Amino acid sequence: MAEPAGKRLKSSLTVCRAHRSSAGSSRARHNLQAAVEEALCGVSSLLWDGVYRLQALASVFERDDVSLRRLASFFHQEALKQQVEAEAMLGYLAERGGNYCGRDIQKPGCEAVCAVLPALELLQLQLKEEVGVLVELNHLAREHGDPNTASVVKSHFLTPRVERLKLVGDLITNARRVGCTGDQTGGFGEYILNELQEEFR
Repeated sequence: MAEPAGKRLKSSLTVCRAHRSSAGSSRARHNLQAAVEEALCGVSSLLWDGVYRLQALASVFERDDVSLRRLASFFHQEALKQQVEAEAMLGYLAERGGNYCGRDIQKPGCEAVCAVLPALELLQLQLKEEVGVLVELNHLAREHGDPNTASVVKSHFLTPRVERLKLVGDLITNARRVGCTGDQTGGFGEYILNELQEEFR
């Protein structure tokens, strides 16, 4: 049975609710559909939210009562990668003649995290959400006849994020193997992971 014509499928694609399209402006637009522009704007905001969350997680492991410096450095590096990607998406949006309307950044939602395993699981959830949104953005661009955006999203944002998702999955597996738990007690497993895990150097 076909979907009714007026009904839209549920989507997790982040869109900018207060977006001011550049369709009527005097800026040169390079065949950028309004729906794709709005989605690019919304996804850019989602990436910036991720940067803030990763920086907050890094600061958790720099506290005196936790002090896992290598793990903090890992989250700082992840935040830097995310920031570079967010800036690249804004650059692409500007290159195509679109507008970015920033929104207020909300609390990162990781205030209660104070152990390695929950931090890695939060990073995994964030990456999964971003992968899902980027896949939808890729499909949206194809539906609106914009293969350039679809290609850029896949090669510059989606593929590297899938690789990072696999890495984080491996880190979570290793954290469980060495005895890391989700509570505040910490323990020797967190120390072993911080000292010996290759990705934290």
